[in-house]
Amino acid sequence: MPIRVPNLLPAAEILQRENIFIMDEERAIKQDIRELKIAILNLMPVKQDTEVQLLRLLGNTPLQIDITLLRPASHESKNTSSEYLNTFYKTFDEISEEKFDGMIITGAPVEQMPFEEVTYWQELTDIMEWTKNHVTSTFHICWGAQAGLYYHYGIKKFELQEKRFGVFNHKLVGQAPLLYGFDDTVYIPHSRHTEVCREDVKACEGVYVLLDSKEAGVALAISSDGKQIFATGHAEYDPWTLGNEYKRDLERDLPIQMPHHYFIDNDMDKGPDVRWRSHAYILFSNWLNYYVYQVTPYVL
Repeated sequence: MPIRVPNLLPAAEILQRENIFIMDEERAIKQDIRELKIAILNLMPVKQDTEVQLLRLLGNTPLQIDITLLRPASHESKNTSSEYLNTFYKTFDEISEEKFDGMIITGAPVEQMPFEEVTYWQELTDIMEWTKNHVTSTFHICWGAQAGLYYHYGIKKFELQEKRFGVFNHKLVGQAPLLYGFDDTVYIPHSRHTEVCREDVKACEGVYVLLDSKEAGVALAISSDGKQIFATGHAEYDPWTLGNEYKRDLERDLPIQMPHHYFIDNDMDKGPDVRWRSHAYILFSNWLNYYVYQVTPYVL
């Protein structure tokens, strides 16, 4: 089934070449169907890359989805033009009276800053509070997951001695519909300078760890009511996302290690060993099915 996106969104052309069914707004309004309303608060600097990655996964279900792209009004983007943002994105003030079936809060390159020093932190906390009564289920990614755990449960993040960078294996340590169809070992890309403490999450009442890794730490946690989901890695990443980050940091002469367990034989010329794609599709499909579609009301 199709994803409904803003007219002329550049990501649509890329996805259509991959045979993902994209429907523009003009065609969608002619259909008599109740779509799932999904908002994406995109905090990543290169908006278009994140749009493609997330829409690709959301389009892999039989559900028809209406996408609303959001940006923080209290932050001026350095990597995406104001014309692009004004054309395809809305601000919280524009949608605060609406209700949504699901919401995704992405990561952001601000993890080494205290939460309260992030320019849009107050706006983000307003949004996270608003999700409690206006969104059926919210999916937090990477820094977005750390921000959500901190805001909702007071769980702090800690600086790592070196960047957690690569594709790590994880084990199932909990049971939930979110894990249906998962293998015993799950591979997920990570790219971050901070982490949440495993013991802090396990000790927190009302939130449960589902995926854990000896190398990468807690990767997936969920609130007891399923309304808040926290993924500290980047299951949505394209095959070359980590590789491009690695080359970018090398060119900038930044301290960076080769991504762990990523390149075939640790040889960049051989390319990445992609082992996370199938679990990424299952993860987002399970979220949409069990935590959004099956529990959201028909009339929002």
